[in-house]
Amino acid sequence: RHRLPPQMWTNGINQANKMALLAWEKETGIKLVQINGQRRYGGPPPGWVGGPPPAGTEVFIGKLPQDMYENVLIPLFQSVGKLYEFRLMMTFSGLNRGFAYAKYSNRRGAKEAIAAFNSFQVREGCAIVVCKSTEKCELSMDGLDASVSRRELEAVLRQVTEGVLSITLYASPCQKRAQLAVLKYSSHHAAAMAKKTLMEGNTRLGGLEIRVEWLNPSLKEKLQLCKEKPSSSRVQGDKCLGVPKQAPLSPVLHNAVDRLNTLCQRWYLGTPLFLTKCVQANRDGWLRFWCRVVIPGCPLPFSGFTWVRQDGPGRSGHEEAKVVVALQVLRMLGES
Repeated sequence: RHRLPPQMWTNGINQANKMALLAWEKETGIKLVQINGQRRYGGPPPGWVGGPPPAGTEVFIGKLPQDMYENVLIPLFQSVGKLYEFRLMMTFSGLNRGFAYAKYSNRRGAKEAIAAFNSFQVREGCAIVVCKSTEKCELSMDGLDASVSRRELEAVLRQVTEGVLSITLYASPCQKRAQLAVLKYSSHHAAAMAKKTLMEGNTRLGGLEIRVEWLNPSLKEKLQLCKEKPSSSRVQGDKCLGVPKQAPLSPVLHNAVDRLNTLCQRWYLGTPLFLTKCVQANRDGWLRFWCRVVIPGCPLPFSGFTWVRQDGPGRSGHEEAKVVVALQVLRMLGES
């Protein structure tokens, strides 16, 4: 029996709808890009100005007919708000996998989509599910050899994944003489692609096979209560300064908070909100702070730990911590 090459018989599946999609792309000028099992529009779309939308603007779309494409779905979901990005998960045959993600320019668009299209019949007898996307951005990587440094891990991750913001190393709670890394990515999409790549690539470091999973909330809470390993640090946003240093802050550094505020105003990102909490104090007057900076126009907050010195009697250290974390955010943004 004669068999057609895979490419020929997959091209014949759902051919009418594929042709309709191509005609729609040509007519509208919309460009779709397919990478790693998903086809994407936008992110950002043509004419977009500024950074990506904040968290809470993406919806999950499920129970889609597998022969339905963007020529039907994008106009439908665009009808309730401006789309920043639309991602349709695809199979090798050219059918969709039954689900997609739509990210809107603001939270109102996402709410309107859920209200309008959850249980909506896109075809007779085909009611879809539309709900808020979880947008998870953190992975756990367990089983790292105890000798693996953060620098070595960062070098590997930068070669095979994109969008890694922070790497924090802990002693593995499950394996003796091993490490667990918490990896934070710039978006759910970046984290999902990294998870897929790391799992499929059977990545090994220091001779051990590692296990990559979404960071479990209970594990995250447990790790936050534990003291981080001294080698822990942040790649970009979540900067950890490690051990204390005696050098005082210069007047230039003291101006970091004002510089960050000015930068955010210039980029229309909103006013940064600083959250600081003292979690440890030593006898030499050094204070360890947990810090977080929330910028309304950024999809993720910047957070981490740092040491500061109490600057005279009656000083709590909170202002000094704000200055240090502001400087780290400026560095991440390329402004320092």
